[in-house]
Amino acid sequence: MGKFEIKKDKSGQFRFNLKANNGQVILSSEAYTTKPACENGIASVRTNSQDDNRFDRKTAKDGSPYFNLKASNGQVIGASEMYSSASAMENGVASVKSNAPDASVEDNS
Repeated sequence: MGKFEIKKDKSGQFRFNLKANNGQVILSSEAYTTKPACENGIASVRTNSQDDNRFDRKTAKDGSPYFNLKASNGQVIGASEMYSSASAMENGVASVKSNAPDASVEDNS
């Protein structure tokens, strides 16, 4: 089972990573000014990850595929790493869908 890890960055803001059961980061958040806002972001990932239309599949300037997970209001709530292929990216999307709903939360802030 995956897990969300909350951490505080150097500027004092909160971020989370969703990690698969192998420890690989599959989704990273934007910065939040408060821990409750970060926790709301995690709740939003749990909900929105179950709707394939919320995954915005993109291609970076260097051709690497990646995706953003968006909330119903269109705001990005998480971004993936860069992938080597579109099929690898789709595996990442599938991993977020399967891990996010029941992932535990580890607070390292």
